[in-house]
Parts: sequence; structure tokens; C-alpha cells
Amino acid sequence: MKISKFIKRSSHKTGMGPGSVVYVGKKRSAKPTFELIDYNFENVSEKKLKTIEESFPFKDMPSVTWLNIMGLHDTSIIEKVGNHFGLHPLIQEDIVSTGQRPKMEDFENYLFIVLRMLYYDKKNELSAEQVSIVIGPNFVISFQEQEGDVFDDVRTRIKDTKWRIRKSGSDYLAYALIDSIIDNYFLVLEKLGDKLEDLEEELNTNPSQKTLNEVYIMKKELVFLRKSVWPLREVISKFHKSESKLIQKQTVRYINDLYEHTIQVIDTIESFRDMISSMIDVHLSSLSNKMNEVMKVLTIFAAIFIPLTFIAGIYGMNFEVMPELSWPYGYAFAWAIFLSVGIGMLVFFKKKKWI
Repeated sequence: MKISKFIKRSSHKTGMGPGSVVYVGKKRSAKPTFELIDYNFENVSEKKLKTIEESFPFKDMPSVTWLNIMGLHDTSIIEKVGNHFGLHPLIQEDIVSTGQRPKMEDFENYLFIVLRMLYYDKKNELSAEQVSIVIGPNFVISFQEQEGDVFDDVRTRIKDTKWRIRKSGSDYLAYALIDSIIDNYFLVLEKLGDKLEDLEEELNTNPSQKTLNEVYIMKKELVFLRKSVWPLREVISKFHKSESKLIQKQTVRYINDLYEHTIQVIDTIESFRDMISSMIDVHLSSLSNKMNEVMKVLTIFAAIFIPLTFIAGIYGMNFEVMPELSWPYGYAFAWAIFLSVGIGMLVFFKKKKWI
């Protein structure tokens, strides 16, 4: 995994004034799509819109309207939506600048929340997508970078009158969307936990350079996860404590549940980071132990052959008068010394429990 895939380049915006609606993100050719769900307790209407203008009449409807815009690269659409629903130019700029840090801004007539949707793609790589949510008196507008999300459960609940969402306002709908995103964090962490267990087992049984590379990749993923989730605690806390007239009292307790889930996600990420650090230490310690074992074997061989080399060196001297040179059993005697010294040193090392 390349960590650069999570970094949004915005150098081409340099020098532009505040509020410039310039898309920062991956280049896309597909046209943006629009999904609209309008509902009250009695009725639900769901449709795919051909043009964004079809959603404009729902701004002042008494029912709750969820407008989901999938695709941010056509900035003219963002400007049309922003102008019609009264979004500040700086908010429009933040929507299309997809490298935003999770945050919440409280305006008089609407709330603006930015957070990140995390999931594993078809290549089994961690992917991130910015989701911006605008909460109005009777509408919620969500902005995604592309089609595909984690909101299917919310759509299902909207269609069934037994769920609270059909009896509640736009604030509860926004809570439900944020809750789906945070719940999906647990699925990501569950998959990360499984990968951590496999890596830990591999490090204990058959560590290799490939294993270490995978550990470092997971460490990068956890760093990015922490960067994405840590600011969310502040966002949810601000959402919970907001005195905006758009948030009803009965919704506050549900927002508090979001905060607890966020803390749980953060604690799990911190635990995983500690595990990754310990796994790296274990791997380095394992490599060090292997090196020590190799050096131990080499040292034992060297220790045995040093005295043998000394004896061989003495008898290799070219002096004419040496007592054993003309002795018929000198060769056998030399071998007896060699074997005695070698075996004696092995026995000594064994008694010392060095081998």
C-alpha cells in the first residue's frame, strides 16, 4: 500500500482566493449521480435524478429529504446545490477539497460535517473516501467522491415504519448516516485484527522479509486510520454539545452513543499500533537471536581449530633438528593430539552448556 494514495495534492489551488470551488482528488470521467429519498411517517419516495435541479423543490417540503450526490469532480453541480441551498462558498470549497480533516461547522441555518468513509476495496487494500454532510431543517445532503457507500442499512430502515428514523427529523437521519460510517470502522478493524493475528503467527513460526514488509504496510494503514478517526472524537463531541435549533433533544442521547463508539474505535486502533510495534520488536529480536546462534556456531568452530592450528604451525616449522620429525609414529601421535584437543574442547563446551 502506498501511503501517497491517501494524500490529496492541492498545489494547483495555490494563489486562488478563499471560496474557490476547485476539485482536489482522483480524476474521474464518470458523470456524477444523484439519489433522492423523501419520506415522512406515512410515505416514502425514492428516485434517481437525471439532473440536480430536480432536487431543488424539495428544499421547502415539510417531509424529510435525503439528497445523496455521488461524484464531486463536476464543480458546477456543487455550485448549483450550494447556491440553491444557501451554502457558504467556503463550505462549497471544502466539499470538493477531498483531503479535509474531519470537522464540524455550525451555521445558523445548517450544520456542516466532514468525515471519512473507510473500507477495503476489491484488491483488499484499505481505501478512504471523504463524505461531507449538510444538515438542514428538513433535509440532509451528503456528498461522496464516487458511487458505493455503507448506507444500505439506512436506506432499508427508511423504508420500514417500525424504525425510529421514519418518526424523526433530519438530525436523526444525519445521525444514522454517521453511525453507519463509524460502524463500518469496526468491520475494517475486525479485518485488520485478523491480518494481525496471521502476521503474528507467521513471525513466531517462519519470519521472513515479506512478513516484515506486510507489518510495515499495516503500520502505515494504522497511522492513516488514526489520522482519520482521531479528529472525529472532537467532531462528535461538538455535534453532541451543539446548541443548534436543528438538533432535537431526543437525538442528543443517540449522538452520545456515537461518541462512545468513536472512543472505542480509537482505543482499538491504539491497541493495534502497540501490537504492531511489539511485532516489529519481536521480528528484530528474532533476527538478532538467529545471528547470535550463527555467531555462536562459528565461534565454537574457531575455538576448536585455534589450538589445532597452533600445533600444526609448530610442526610446520622448517627446523632440521626436531625430535618427532624422524619418529615413525610422529604422524599418528600428531593426529592423536588433534583429536584429543578437539574432543576435549567439545566436552568442555558441553559441560558449560554452551552447546
